[in-house]
Amino acid sequence: MQTSNFNLQPDFLENEISKLIPLEEKHFEALFEAASDPLIWEQNPVKDRYTRVGFKTYFDIIITKSSFLILDKQTNEVMGTTSFYDYNPEKSNVGIGYTFITRKYWGGPYNSSNKKLMMDYAFQHVNSVLFHIGAENFRSQKAVLKLGAEKINELTFSINDTDFPYFEYELKKNRDLK
Repeated sequence: MQTSNFNLQPDFLENEISKLIPLEEKHFEALFEAASDPLIWEQNPVKDRYTRVGFKTYFDIIITKSSFLILDKQTNEVMGTTSFYDYNPEKSNVGIGYTFITRKYWGGPYNSSNKKLMMDYAFQHVNSVLFHIGAENFRSQKAVLKLGAEKINELTFSINDTDFPYFEYELKKNRDLK
């Protein structure tokens, strides 16, 4: 039985690697500094998010979602951001996305650890999580496939009045863990 009081932005989620705290306006500068690497955004449909103007547009969107600042639990260094969004109680699903992590944390246990924190929490309330990933964002596609998600749809999202192809992936609660 799913609980109905799904708080999309709990005060914190943490494990031995990461700490997720609610994103606030005061985090803009530290998060922009983390995001100001063009290579983070090279496969993203919106490639200018490493610039102040591009990042401000992105930040203004994510601050309206149930977003988190991702911190390295050992050092409190800003690792990036992630969000819950589009909670659908009727379909018992929620999106996890608007995520980036700095290159320092690529390739290790960090992304899967962050996603696992969010999925473990979400699966207390929903039966599946959705990921919407740009068609050319191969790194993120591989990452969600490693988690056990399956591609279920092809969509078009309009960002800054430009249409971009996206893929929708789903990870069900009672999946075989990979």
